[in-house]
Amino acid sequence: MRVLVVEDDQRILEFVRKGLEEEGYAVDVAQDGDEALDWPAVVDFDAIVLDVMLPGRDGIEVCRTLRTRGVRTPILMLTARDTVEDRVMGLDSGADDYLVKPFAFAELLARLRALMRREPVLLGTTLEVADLSLDTVTRQVSRAGQPISLTNKEYALLEYLMRHPNQVLTRTMIAEHVWNFDFDTGTNVIDVHIRYLRRKIDDPHDLKLIQTVRGAGYRISADPAQ
Repeated sequence: MRVLVVEDDQRILEFVRKGLEEEGYAVDVAQDGDEALDWPAVVDFDAIVLDVMLPGRDGIEVCRTLRTRGVRTPILMLTARDTVEDRVMGLDSGADDYLVKPFAFAELLARLRALMRREPVLLGTTLEVADLSLDTVTRQVSRAGQPISLTNKEYALLEYLMRHPNQVLTRTMIAEHVWNFDFDTGTNVIDVHIRYLRRKIDDPHDLKLIQTVRGAGYRISADPAQ
């Protein structure tokens, strides 16, 4: 999943970015309000972590502007302000959740997972396609009851596929959600990771779930006729 982190405090920014990347997220960053408004115009993020106190446009204005522009991406607002009035202002500006500094990174992760579970295609915490199961909380993956060990990037790729079952996902769509802005689209990294996933998920089984759509991209489906 791809996340935009908007934070002008370099220490906090690097702490959040490093932690999210270690969990397998693709992360892009912005350090002021104007930059924060530019990113969603070119990238479809799965979530935005937005600090309130920013130089220039503050997080409240950024959030309101994004919602006015029709950006529906879940927004988790970060702030050192802890009064009821501040929380109400943040939520009324269009934020989906509010986290007060200082915070535990585990709580930030849990809140991001909760926001992403609001997508219509993700009901509860478990994704399933045929006998393949992925738990978005524990990050455990299994097929036919047998656990499967994945790297962080393999997990992120599989989660993205399973959030969109039976849908053709182009390489560009996959790159935008699983890798960050620095990803070189001229490489075959996506195809390599798809091969890794197939070896672990499909090779031991007769029913192949990860399908290549020639000239278009990839999809995950339990229907062999897809």
